[in-house]
Amino acid sequence: MSKRMRAVIARRGRPSGGDASAPPGCSRLVEPFSIGGVEIPNRIVQAPLAGIANWAFRRQSRRHGAGLCVSEMIASEGVVRGNRKTLGMMRVVAGESPVAIQLLGSRPAAMGEAARVAVDAGADLVDVNMGCPVSKVAKTGAGAALLDDPAAAARVVEAIVAAVDAPVTVKMRRGSTPARARPVEFARRLEAAGAAAICVHPRAADDEYGGLADHSVTREVADAVGVPVIASGDIATPEDAERVLRESAAAAVAVGRAALGYPWVFAELAAGRRREPPTRAEVVRELVRFAADATECLGPSRAVGYMRKFYPWYLSGHNLDCGVSAAMLRTETVEEAVSLLADAWGERVAA
Repeated sequence: MSKRMRAVIARRGRPSGGDASAPPGCSRLVEPFSIGGVEIPNRIVQAPLAGIANWAFRRQSRRHGAGLCVSEMIASEGVVRGNRKTLGMMRVVAGESPVAIQLLGSRPAAMGEAARVAVDAGADLVDVNMGCPVSKVAKTGAGAALLDDPAAAARVVEAIVAAVDAPVTVKMRRGSTPARARPVEFARRLEAAGAAAICVHPRAADDEYGGLADHSVTREVADAVGVPVIASGDIATPEDAERVLRESAAAAVAVGRAALGYPWVFAELAAGRRREPPTRAEVVRELVRFAADATECLGPSRAVGYMRKFYPWYLSGHNLDCGVSAAMLRTETVEEAVSLLADAWGERVAA
């Protein structure tokens, strides 16, 4: 498990002051807002997570209270070439609306064509990744590379706006490096190109995920544009969300890694307070349901590897025998892994 995820997990659990069973309306985040013509029922966004945010993960996030869910990033070139795996990532299932499909790419024509495929698949919004710091992505001129070429970034947004009727949003970082960052100018260029909302992660691409997210940068962008700004970065608790809303003047917050193995975070943000840690029975029930969706989404073989990422995230802090947790990572089916856990805890396996 990464150092970053260990830090996120360490912050889970209820402080003094109640739980998240309070009625709706306890937080500003429960208020609806609009992106273009699409109404979002609350201000809690499930952030796009590469290799994670397929429809199974999005369904889980929605079930626990996310108002808008965003897909993992999907390469536009794979879509236009008809790559079967890439097209499979486009799948939207019943009950997801409103949902955004996030596209990755730098060629306007390909991004426009991929956006049409996304909308035909059921996407309510099309999001553009302009923040991925991975070098193999940047080498293609996509992701964070677009931060250094505002004109190219604008052409991508314009092409998608021309191709689809759905609102187009952008997830951006502060800049490629702190020295080269011009987030206000960049965001204004995106707005002029037709972006209906902008999600700001206020670290530079070179920073990756080091240090703390400086949401004064998010505030500068929010003050400079007339479209909704969504704040992303270091939001793991209701206290974080309230602080970021206050500091950034953002319309909404995006939650990513804090939801890995802990979908209950969405309800916590909506209630404005933390809840008691989930019981063993709750963890087993959640894993059973999520694993079933993951198996339908990915197929039995791929679901095994996908779910292995999640077991440590769900089980940290539950004092599970290390032999059981190790055995779960060696199983050949997700059903066997969940059964091992349920037997160790004396819980029934039932959806």
